[in-house]
Parts: sequence; C-alpha cells; structure tokens
Amino acid sequence: MTDHSEPDKKPEERDLPPAPMGEDARAPSGAPASGWAVRDRFAWAEIHRRLLAAADEEIASSPRSLFFSALTAGFAIVLTFLGLAVGKTHFPDNPFLASLLYPIGFVYIIVGRYQLYTENTLPPVKLVMTRLASIPLLLRLWGIVLAGNLAGAALGSLVLAHTKVLPAGAASTTKHFVAEAVALGWWDVFFKAIFAGWLVAGVVWLGTAARDTISRLFIVYLVFYTISVTGLFHIISVSSEAFFVLFSQGGAGLLAVLGDFLLPVLLGNTVGGVAVFAFMADAQAEEQRFPEMRELSLFELFFSWKGGRPLSHPRPRPPWPSEEDWPSEEDWPSEEDTPPRTRSPSGLGGELR
Repeated sequence: MTDHSEPDKKPEERDLPPAPMGEDARAPSGAPASGWAVRDRFAWAEIHRRLLAAADEEIASSPRSLFFSALTAGFAIVLTFLGLAVGKTHFPDNPFLASLLYPIGFVYIIVGRYQLYTENTLPPVKLVMTRLASIPLLLRLWGIVLAGNLAGAALGSLVLAHTKVLPAGAASTTKHFVAEAVALGWWDVFFKAIFAGWLVAGVVWLGTAARDTISRLFIVYLVFYTISVTGLFHIISVSSEAFFVLFSQGGAGLLAVLGDFLLPVLLGNTVGGVAVFAFMADAQAEEQRFPEMRELSLFELFFSWKGGRPLSHPRPRPPWPSEEDWPSEEDWPSEEDTPPRTRSPSGLGGELR
C-alpha cells in the first residue's frame, strides 16, 4: 500500500484535519460558535456569553476608532431622517406607509457594525455588571460614542438644511414633527424613549442570537419600523431632525429643543436599555462570566480603566489535538462516508452541511 504521508514536511506545514466540532466549537474569543442542545439555536446562557465576548472586544477599542465609527453612524442616520421625512410628506395620515424607509439608516449602521449609542446600553453594561470592565471605562465608551453620533447627525443635518436634498414639503413636515414633540411634555417624551431604548437593546440581544446576516437585517428592520410607526423616540434619529430645525431657523428655540426634547429622549433611551433590559435580564444569567477572565475588585470597578482585551491580547482557544492525535489520511472519512448532518454536543441533529 502506498504511503501518502509527507514525512519531510514540518507539522505546521502539513494539511491539518478539520477544526474540532461539538462542545469544543468555539470562536477565538472563547464564546460558543454553535448551540449545545441544537447546533443552530443558542440557549440563553450561550447568547449571554457571546454578548460578553463581543462587548469585551469593543470596549477595548481606541478612542479614535470609537469616535470615527460613531461619527460615521451619526452621519448615516441622515438616511433615516430622509426616509421618514419623505414618507410623512407623501403619507401624512398613514404611519404604516410613512415609516417604511425609516429603518434604512439603522440597517447600514447595525449590520455594518458601526458604533451607535443606544446599542451600547446593553453589551458594555453587561461587562460592568459581571465585573469584567470598570465603570469609568463604560462612561468613556458612552461619552465618545454619543459625541461621535451627535456630531455626525449634526453634520448631516447641516448639509440638508442648506441644500435642496429634501423634497418640497419635507422641511415643513420635519419642523411640525419637532414642534409636536417639544409640546408633548417632558415625561411623555421620556417614557416613549424608555420603550424605544428597550426595543433597541432587544435588537442587540436578538442579533447576537441570530446566525446569519439575513436574520439580523430582518430583526433590525422590524424593530426600528416598530419604533417609528408607534411614535417612539430614538436619540440619534430625533437629533438629526432637531438639528435640521435649529439650523433652518438660525438656532431659534435651542433651549426648548435641548431641554424638553433631546434630554428626555437621551435619558429615556439609556434607562430603557440599561435598567429595563440589562438589569432585569441579568437575573436569568446562571453563568455570568468567562472563567478565564479575572473579575475586577471593587476598587478597580469604580476607579480604574480596566476591562476589555485588545486584538493583540491572546484569546482563549478551544483545545487543539496534538500531532500524535491527528488522524492519518487513511482514517479521514470519504465524501460517501460523511454524514449529511452534523450534530450538536447534546447528540441531537444540527445544521445541514
């Protein structure tokens, strides 16, 4: 029998067998890459660990990277402003049709993985609650992302206010919307924003549970369409509308717009994402942290900048078979012997190959 092995090659130069599957199927961060019971469906605790892994990577980003990502997201929200303004102009009495284009900016931002303030009310807070990142680090992240989002929204609104990009009638529709929101009352705006913040935090959770881009796109579209059609307020999208009105009117009504509209929306979104979703959902977490990550002390939690691992930091990886454990080519299954379906660690059927 002919020996097909290649003894002259070093171990690292040989063709390696497929990566281990089953309970060792993990991403380089250590988070589950597939569900335990059913491969294409994650349990609650598995979603939680995946969320922590993503937040751990994000919170360690440099301030420059965070700011320019947030700036891009803020400018992209102008697409949402345009879509909603055009929709309300053509369908003033039908919110279901007027809101059809509202989610477009959020699709670009969230599916494109740009930094959005309301997305950051859940993952980094989870890191702090599990004592894997400090409160000052969380506040730094929030401050940079919020500043970038607002700067990008202001820049886009400035362009719209001094050009004719908006169709005829859309400008007056936007001014009417902002005036109605300011007249609504501080607490009513605040509670509307709470529900919007809760919904956006849910987008983050469901997006972490989803396994493909199409599912994530559908989740983003459906949730943000719901925010618009129900008349709820999202801080970055309403900021672009408010900035447009301020730039169009030369800054008239600045204090009323900031104090009676943008401030309660910001606080409501934050409370909805942090208190309603993050804190209440945390009670379900049985395994709240990665065992290989050190928990911060109380002093570090409140008075340090610790938390998050940069890309250069080595990640926990699943056990890899040693050279002695590698199967020979004769032991590799042929295409005819390969089962049509992989299996999850529980032994149940998983996803199709």
